[in-house]
Amino acid sequence: MLNRLSPTILHHAEDEQKFDLQEILHFAWRHWKFIVSVVCAALLVGVVGILQQTPRYTASALILLEPQYAKSPQALANDQSSNLDDALVESQMAIIRSSVFLRRVVEKAGLVSDPEFGSGSAPTGTPQDGSSQATAAKEIASAGALQGAISVVRNGQGYVLSVSVTSVDPVRAAAVANAIANGYVVEKLDARFEAAKNASAWLSDRLTELRKQLRDSEEAVAQFRADHGLIQGIANVSLNEQQLSDLNAKLVAARADLAEKKARVDLLQSIQDKGGNIQSMPDLPNSPSLATLRQQETAISQKLSELTTRYSDRHPLVVNAQAEQRDIQRAVAAELQRQAGTIKNDYELAKARVSAIEQSVRQATGQSGADDKTAITLRELERTAAVNKSLFEDFLQKAKITEADATFDAREARVITPALPPGGPSSPQKFRIMSVVLVIGLFLGIGGAWTKENLNAGFTTARQVEEMLELPLLTSISAMKSSDLTVNGKVISIANYQLAMPLSRLSESVRSLRSGIQMADVDKPAKVIQLTSTVPNEGKTTIALSLAVSAAASGLKVLIIDADLRHSSITRYFRLQKKKGLVDILVEETRTVWDALEFNQTARLWILPAGSKTRNPTDLLSSNHMKLLIEGCRQTFDYVVIDAPPIGPVIDPIVVAQLVDKIVYVVRWASTARELVQNSIQRLPGNRKVAGIAFNLVNESEAQKYGKDGYSYYYGTREYKNYYEG
Repeated sequence: MLNRLSPTILHHAEDEQKFDLQEILHFAWRHWKFIVSVVCAALLVGVVGILQQTPRYTASALILLEPQYAKSPQALANDQSSNLDDALVESQMAIIRSSVFLRRVVEKAGLVSDPEFGSGSAPTGTPQDGSSQATAAKEIASAGALQGAISVVRNGQGYVLSVSVTSVDPVRAAAVANAIANGYVVEKLDARFEAAKNASAWLSDRLTELRKQLRDSEEAVAQFRADHGLIQGIANVSLNEQQLSDLNAKLVAARADLAEKKARVDLLQSIQDKGGNIQSMPDLPNSPSLATLRQQETAISQKLSELTTRYSDRHPLVVNAQAEQRDIQRAVAAELQRQAGTIKNDYELAKARVSAIEQSVRQATGQSGADDKTAITLRELERTAAVNKSLFEDFLQKAKITEADATFDAREARVITPALPPGGPSSPQKFRIMSVVLVIGLFLGIGGAWTKENLNAGFTTARQVEEMLELPLLTSISAMKSSDLTVNGKVISIANYQLAMPLSRLSESVRSLRSGIQMADVDKPAKVIQLTSTVPNEGKTTIALSLAVSAAASGLKVLIIDADLRHSSITRYFRLQKKKGLVDILVEETRTVWDALEFNQTARLWILPAGSKTRNPTDLLSSNHMKLLIEGCRQTFDYVVIDAPPIGPVIDPIVVAQLVDKIVYVVRWASTARELVQNSIQRLPGNRKVAGIAFNLVNESEAQKYGKDGYSYYYGTREYKNYYEG
């Protein structure tokens, strides 16, 4: 039907309704078979993929990390950080995932010969016999296989770790998960015992040294008394006894403090020489700044973990978080170095204090003038012995506490939920996979349908015509099969069908075309009409003949001219191949148009056939005689229809276009390329002569799927058919 909405109105309507539910539904209607096919293919691929995957089972064991609340009272008093922090939890998770720990699990659980986690053949370059080197290589390979099958996560914000193992055998998955959990608990006990044993060994060595110093100092005092005949407890005391007594007491305390700080410096030096971490010192002060840095390090680690799950390593947020983490780690290292420097400074300060007190003692002794050299020497020996005794007793007490702490059973981790064989496989996750496949299939189907529709080269709606060509759609003529052209059991031509069925849809479409041509210029109605198309086989001859028959049926005196001198379809339709025609009139100027006109009684119209063959049709059509012929026909007939060749392959219609009033451009529905039509119309002289576009061979069943833009849809409704058939 005629649809002459201007492009401005169409654009305005499109802007007002950007989301058109009906358009979406009609799009789905047009391509539902394609979309369903793609979705079914995707689901089939998903099913095949699931069937090809081996079911895997995941078993999980829960481990609780807990502080050492059950320590001995003295050890608990010395522990200034009994609560676990987030950094420690992350460290324990890293220990469980480490290859060193997993290798010990492989060794204890005998996983080297396991069919799934076993090493299989030894790596290239390792001995193939049963040597220790070959065994170690197999254990390392098994640990690597096990490392890829485990997962360690933290449950919530608490101190519970979930150790999961994935295997093709549910029983094996549970057994390996329990082996890892139990191995971790034993690992913690072993580490605690080893630390206590090392501390006890160091204290024992120190006690041996202090015991020898005490014995030597006491023997020196006894030997000095024996050499000078002094009685135990009696000495030559000066008048400054109270002052010396106070200084001696301070000296004893200072030397004891010096010995303790020296022990800390020795321990620090020993740890640094072995390449250890000074955080392992048992009596390292808990600095508030160090605690704050640890909290910041834990927070940035959590932040970095969350960012890496959502972004790549090169994402700016991830890079900034990593830089912040490195800054905090450097701050922690600097704080630890400062703590180490503080320990050394305290030791140097204690040495200076002892030296100062000793100087004071010497000065006080020199000022008294009453003590003789024997008394002074004796007091010095006694002071040395007293200091050595105090130091020895202090280290002996600490050794006893350490020994008791080493034998005390205090757990730092325990298994709260052992792993059980799972009841069903954890992968493949059929529902999730099929859901994802369904979404992907829908995406591919809709995307493919959208691409397919956009790649469709032909015009299908009036909106496309008016937006791209800026021309109205004059009519839309449906494709008609032999059954549609059957009247009284006989198949007739389209031209005769209009005469036999004047109220048919075809007749109404042609009348709509005539009306559109007339409305193209109301003040000066067109009398000479040219019909052309882009390429052959678009049905422009059929529409030209139908237009002429419709005009003749309305009582007009109509002439149809076959100007397609290369492919004379009108001439063949009326079987006038042997008659004189347009070529003969143009070649022989003595002839008049009436010498070649033929009247068809059935169609009640005049026909000017093509006539004889010619090698220069363009020259004939552009001649002055052709111009005079058209002007004579304009004066003689009420309606002149010119069937011109397609504009794509030849230039003839461009020549004829200069002689006519209006041009009807025929486009085969959903077939002729839009860009080709646009370029062909732009070649016509004077775009205002083109009255509009006529759709031909419209597929009604497909046109209905374009909704309000599908013109044949309205012709195909039941009400329309009943109206014309009635």
